[in-house]
Amino acid sequence: MKKVLFFDVDGTLYNSKKQLPPSAKDAIFQAKRNGYEIAIATGRAPFMIEPILKELEIDTFVTFNGQYVVYKNEVIFMDSVPKEELAEIIEFGSKRNHPVVFIDDKKMIATAEGNEKIEQSLKSLRYPYPKINPHFYKENTVYQTLIFMEEDEEPVYHQTFSNVKFVRWHPYSCDILPKDGSKARGIQKVLEKMNVPIENAVAFGDGLNDIEMLKAVGIGVAMGNAKEQVKAVADVVGDHVDDDGLAKVMKKLEII
Repeated sequence: MKKVLFFDVDGTLYNSKKQLPPSAKDAIFQAKRNGYEIAIATGRAPFMIEPILKELEIDTFVTFNGQYVVYKNEVIFMDSVPKEELAEIIEFGSKRNHPVVFIDDKKMIATAEGNEKIEQSLKSLRYPYPKINPHFYKENTVYQTLIFMEEDEEPVYHQTFSNVKFVRWHPYSCDILPKDGSKARGIQKVLEKMNVPIENAVAFGDGLNDIEMLKAVGIGVAMGNAKEQVKAVADVVGDHVDDDGLAKVMKKLEII
């Protein structure tokens, strides 16, 4: 029976400098030679992971935290927050000066220009400030929306909008996801396509959006740089990503 490895990108494959360590690259290719299937599971959009897909020769990926899933270069699942629900959240946020950024499979579009929280959050992804179109979501399919506010401003959103999830990925920003949306659901779609049980999957991650997938798979691995809530649900905790943590934990698990 095949075994499948799912890797988060930021803080797992990419180190704190947003670079792929040579040790991690070598480990991925060694795992392939050892018979493992390799896939990505990220909150990023497909267009944002093109360089790493090419470098690691990967054609299966879960993006937008499970809202856009590709198997062997074929889109097998898509989901998004309904436009009516999104409109309510956008209006609620605009009254509080909380702008959003819409993302489809090709680009990002912001509702406000010159916002420091948008700038700082996207800078952490090495991504420039998007073009502006507050009405983009009305005419286009949006797979993920980012809302920009600080942590102490977040609870009111959870209380007001029970049909969606707000998952924080940056001190200034949360992903807005469908209520049952997660990387775990995206992984399940891939495994169903492959006819592989979820017990045969191993997932590696570090962020709050990785919690569901680490709990769902056969072995959930948290990086040493992971948040404490993530380490708490993991089966294995590795070293820091900047200290060749990925390659080391893959050796520990005898994947390589």
